[in-house]
Amino acid sequence: MKHIAKKRFGQNFLTDQSVIASLVDAISPKADDLMVEIGPGLGALTKPLMQKLNLLHVVEVDRDIIAWMQKEYANKAIEIHNADALKFDFTQLADKKSGSNLRVTGNLPYNISTPILFHLLDNINAITDMHFMLQKEVVERMVAQPSTPAYGRLSVMLQYKLHMDYLITVPPEAFEPAPKVESAFVRCVPHAVQPFVAKDEAMFAKVVLAAFGQRRKTLRNTLKGLLEDDGFTALNINSQKRAENLSVAEFVSIANYLS
Repeated sequence: MKHIAKKRFGQNFLTDQSVIASLVDAISPKADDLMVEIGPGLGALTKPLMQKLNLLHVVEVDRDIIAWMQKEYANKAIEIHNADALKFDFTQLADKKSGSNLRVTGNLPYNISTPILFHLLDNINAITDMHFMLQKEVVERMVAQPSTPAYGRLSVMLQYKLHMDYLITVPPEAFEPAPKVESAFVRCVPHAVQPFVAKDEAMFAKVVLAAFGQRRKTLRNTLKGLLEDDGFTALNINSQKRAENLSVAEFVSIANYLS
């Protein structure tokens, strides 16, 4: 199929066969896995995954690609969901009877990758693991440690729920059309036991958002009206630090103090 990549859907199709083989190895699909691929496109990952799985679910928004898939994969073990991944309820695919949770994968559209990650966090109780191709810079932010330039709100919010590993760097020429940036493949696994638990997750999100709202300002300024001097003293946190200097555990301790 000659499909023109659509800018509004952020489409860049993976074509490098050695990269594809590395990704499938990293995912390591087993026949009975309950797997869903977001944005299957022209089947770079879909086809090798289907060879290893009894059934593959795919979520695709582009109707032209849906029409092509319906012909290309007629009578194949694939279930096609014509939906926007940002609005799709992933929990509906989890097998409540067997307790099987989803394995999620995909070459995520770079223009909406962060909102998709946050949407999947809302579905996290139904997910075993996730493997994604993303812009390299986004993956660096996801796995970043405190007091490094890439560490920010995305790092804190994802690390609160997930353990993440940066797996593979993928060059632009592995795609058609070639994006203007390098890409990377990342593995995300929900914590079996969450190391730090916020009593009120909405408060935790509010604190993190406020703290990183003005990166260059101190916590005393960014959290003004939320946490005052006596709070910093009680928590033994230096109010002259910036958001990027705090660990996930410290953000949780602030949220729990305020709750």
